[in-house]
Amino acid sequence: MKSIFGLLPAAALVCGLGEAQAVPLPDPELDAPKLSQDKSEPKSIVLAGGCFWGVQAVFQHVKGVTQAISGYAGGAQATARYELVSGGGTGHAESVLVIYDPSLITLGKLLKVFFSVVHNPTELNRQGPDTGTQYRSAIFPSDDEQDRIARAYILQLDRSKIFKRPIATVVEPLRKFYPAESYHQNYVRQHPESAYVAMHDLPKVANLGKAYPELLAVSR
Repeated sequence: MKSIFGLLPAAALVCGLGEAQAVPLPDPELDAPKLSQDKSEPKSIVLAGGCFWGVQAVFQHVKGVTQAISGYAGGAQATARYELVSGGGTGHAESVLVIYDPSLITLGKLLKVFFSVVHNPTELNRQGPDTGTQYRSAIFPSDDEQDRIARAYILQLDRSKIFKRPIATVVEPLRKFYPAESYHQNYVRQHPESAYVAMHDLPKVANLGKAYPELLAVSR
């Protein structure tokens, strides 16, 4: 995948445009071990943090993430369509399926990016200009280990008082993930000229590079 850094408007590289600086976070006290390559199989987790365009764009630039797919989670298959989800009554959240190589990155590192760069986890049922339960902050674990790590990190961050307000992120069972329509995939890379993207999404990718340069995969 081609990096969007070459497509970033100059204004989008300025910190504070649309999105605040990333909040520096400690590593999770509970994390999955990084596996050796010969024992490693791809793992996945579904994350929701506002409009899925920006969530996907950030994770597409994280080392160890092999694929990020925009979609819907939390509701039924019959309502997993954008025109219905955008109404806010389907139970779905705009989400991203993050597929990663556990020999290159741990779940804890992904969650660190999620809580500090992807979105503001203290906002309830909204992110920036987008409001409604479809924009809630949510984690949909794929297994019990992911569930434990996610809940432990939320508790750790709340106890640390790093954020001024309690974390609103919910951990929900993953019934099924439904990929979004094709025109939502790779939206930020395809539409860097969009005012919404320039204001709310591109700064998140820039913040990833500033906050965690060791996790940044620029040449994808």
